[in-house]
Amino acid sequence: MADPQGGSGGAGVLALDGRARDGAPQRMVAPGEDVRGLRDLDDVAVVGVMFPTFRDGRGYSAARILREEGYKGDVRAVGDVTIDQLVFLKRAGFSSVAPERPIDPREAERTLSRWRFFYQRGADGSPPAFALRDGDADR
Repeated sequence: MADPQGGSGGAGVLALDGRARDGAPQRMVAPGEDVRGLRDLDDVAVVGVMFPTFRDGRGYSAARILREEGYKGDVRAVGDVTIDQLVFLKRAGFSSVAPERPIDPREAERTLSRWRFFYQRGADGSPPAFALRDGDADR
């Protein structure tokens, strides 16, 4: 199980994008916790979202809601996350992960660069393929 302070039991923090920050999360979000309307995040650089098991997908919603509500800091997935989840975590708005078990950074980079285009909108800010195809990446 992940350290409740956002540590990773020695596995380290892996950045998914440029919003990733050093240090432990100043605020942790428990599975199922409602993050809508959290107002105390203005001075918080890192929000950790706990994943007690890789099968528990509630953290994806928390990250997406935080991004939709305007949080610009580091949203970090903490706990039982695997390399297979990295693309989905990034698309949901996570900017870093603190996995229980180490993830090879080279394999993570290969995984994250495997697909250049997506058909759905994501919280990661990448334009969907249809907008690129139609020449309107702002849609």
